[in-house]
Amino acid sequence: MATPPVCRIMDYGKFRYEESQKAKESRKKTVQVSIKEVKFRPKIGKGDFDTKVRHMHDFLEDGHKVKVTLQFRGREMAHPELGSKILDQVIEQLGPLAKVESYARLEGRNMTMVLAPDKKTTKKDAKDAKDKDAKDKDAKRADAPAAPETAASEATAAEATAPEAAAAAPVADAPAD
Repeated sequence: MATPPVCRIMDYGKFRYEESQKAKESRKKTVQVSIKEVKFRPKIGKGDFDTKVRHMHDFLEDGHKVKVTLQFRGREMAHPELGSKILDQVIEQLGPLAKVESYARLEGRNMTMVLAPDKKTTKKDAKDAKDKDAKDKDAKRADAPAAPETAASEATAAEATAPEAAAAAPVADAPAD
């Protein structure tokens, strides 16, 4: 004897909706890392260099990778060591915030390097750690026993109950008519 196949009668619209919700949830969990590019020249000024490094700092804090491109023109190609010196300065300034994903390499007239954010230093992770610390402090406060009363507060409490006792005593001793 053949056994019938196991099946379920259901609403197809509801099924499609649930599938789309599952797909949406899985897309939400994936992280898209974008690469931001910052371009330098070998003869960049100090102020411009600092500004670009500050922008790279912000990108790395936001969790983006940064592609550092050094563009050579004309006779600058004869001195690639100037470019590598600038890239070394970038690494030096962003060292604690980023790790070097691909070291400097010369590709045609450009020298490129890719920096990735260090997981401990992104804004989002720092915010999560701060929230966790705050929750831990709140939990410790809730678990801690109440502070013992001081002698002054005990005396105040005794004084507050004394008039009540005095008021209650004459009523109890009053003769019945």
